[in-house]
This record gives sequence, structure tokens and C-alpha cells, in this order.
Amino acid sequence: MEGVIAKDGFKRPGKDKDSIRINNAINAESVRVISPDGEQLGIMTVPAALDRARDYTMDLVEIAPKATPPVCRIMEYGKFKYEKAKRESAAKKKQTVVVIKEIKFRPKTDEHDYLFKLNHIRRFLMAKNKVKVVVRFRGREIIHMDKGMEMLERIKVDVVDLATVESDARSEGRTLIMMLSPK
Repeated sequence: MEGVIAKDGFKRPGKDKDSIRINNAINAESVRVISPDGEQLGIMTVPAALDRARDYTMDLVEIAPKATPPVCRIMEYGKFKYEKAKRESAAKKKQTVVVIKEIKFRPKTDEHDYLFKLNHIRRFLMAKNKVKVVVRFRGREIIHMDKGMEMLERIKVDVVDLATVESDARSEGRTLIMMLSPK
């Protein structure tokens, strides 16, 4: 429910998530009032401010409830909410979500498989995604940790044109992990 129109012709706020108080819902003794064109009208009681809002045929909207006295502006509440929703929508469109793709290797990964996975890494980096390269050791393969390090160094060299190394190769138990981020 966005707002309910009362008998006196003013809208009452419904159960909004932002809970901005308007008109008779403002429960302060006195408020600082700003006109629709941005001019300060001074400090006055709420009924006097509501009369001023009626003169403009607009709503009295509390914009700074924590201030002393609270600051209210005379404006069209519906237009204010619409513009606020538009701004939030535009901000949401501009934000980017960082996606981390993970590619797993083994120390015994063959040449063809290596090239196939390297192609995936390159494609992920071109799509501006971060890539987590993991070399997993099973059983006695842990003895050949140097082969895993060589593989990660080779990957680093093969994607040097597309990526920067965000975190160098580090060992976590039976795995070696390296993070690549797009340039």
C-alpha cells in the first residue's frame, strides 16, 4: 500500500520500507520548512507548515527527521518517490558483479587438455571474469608439487596479454591456487 488519501485530502503514508513521513504523519512540534523552489521558509509549527503546503497544493515531506528541528520540504510526494526509484534503478544498472570462474588442473594434465582448459581461461578473462586456477594433487602426486608450480607458471606466461596475477600460487593442503584478474 503506497499511501492512503485521508478525509482532509492529504495522503497518509502506508507501510513503506523507507517510511518517509508526510503531512499529518509528521509528529514534531516545529519543523524547518523548505519551499518547492529550494528557498527556506523558516521554522514553524506543523499545522502552519501544512497550511503552506496546501497553498502550493503539494505535500509536506519530512526529509531530515534526525535534525533539530526536523527538516521538511514542500513537494509532490508521488513525483519524489518516482524519481527516487528511477535513480535507484539507474544505479543498479551501473553496478558490476564480479564473477569468479574456477578451472581445475592435475599435475598429470595432458597437452591437449591443458590447451583446452587454457582456451576456457582466455575466454573467461575476455568476458571480464576473474579466474581461480586450481592444481589438485591426489595420493602420491603430492610429492611432485614442483610440476604443479611449473604448470601455474606456464599458465601465467600464456595469459600475460589478458590477465594480471591477483594472488600468486599458494599451497592449501593438497591444492595449489592462483587468482587471475582481467586487465
